[in-house]
Amino acid sequence: MISALPRRRTLLAASTAAALALLVSGCGAGGTDAHRIRVGVSGDSPEWDVLAKEAKKEGLTVETVVFDDYSLPNKALSAGDIELNAFQHLVFLAQSNTENKTDIAPIAATTVVPLGLYSKKHKQLADLPDRAEIALPNDPANQGRALRVLEQAKLIELRKEAGLFATPDDITADPKHLRLTPVNAQQTPRTFQDADAAVINDGVAELAGIKADTALFKDDPTAPQSVPYLNVIAARADRKDNADYRKVVELYASQAVQDEVRRTSNGTAHHVELPAADLQAEVARIQKQLAR
Repeated sequence: MISALPRRRTLLAASTAAALALLVSGCGAGGTDAHRIRVGVSGDSPEWDVLAKEAKKEGLTVETVVFDDYSLPNKALSAGDIELNAFQHLVFLAQSNTENKTDIAPIAATTVVPLGLYSKKHKQLADLPDRAEIALPNDPANQGRALRVLEQAKLIELRKEAGLFATPDDITADPKHLRLTPVNAQQTPRTFQDADAAVINDGVAELAGIKADTALFKDDPTAPQSVPYLNVIAARADRKDNADYRKVVELYASQAVQDEVRRTSNGTAHHVELPAADLQAEVARIQKQLAR
């Protein structure tokens, strides 16, 4: 899913009920302050600290609210407990909207980052043994991309009709007889300790101290097929044209914020600018694929 950039602060949420209760108690009565924008993120996000400083000059108060479970930021946004979130790519957002019957819209692209295959036991791809155990994310959005990574690494082949939400059932060739172990995306670094390898989201790898340049293989975040995996700033669809949100989008693209993104991602994050209408059309396209 998501790929989160670094880590830190305001709140860790372990369950929906706990998350929303903490949000209410930690953000003031009703959270209706004028020009106050709470942004849900996954882990510490220093670029949002930089943005918050710049936002003050525009008369905006921007605060980050940190979640440690990918399932929570969209629920909090839909419930009105935060105003924006910035933790997910377009495929994950489409999946979340479909499963939860929510109407959350991307209002800006932030970055796209590579998805990598990592190993503590093997130094190169060719070293993976027959029947190697490989951990990969278990949510449909990230599992489909992880399988594509394995295919691009020439470890497996998928049927041509398999789309963005490919599953292990779509594998048509598996010469190494891999043992695939689906786990929660944020738990892949733990499984990585015992498995032969693991497909780990960029932000999760960074949080676990796994360096991007140690990947046995990673996909190309600049390739056209990476568009569905653009990370986005998202809002409730009925508020997507809010003027304060547009200011946040402009600030995210500023030099100061982008310098921090490059610094904290070790150069792995590629900033992308696409019109909000194009992003929303891509989410709609993906949701149609899910409805088939």
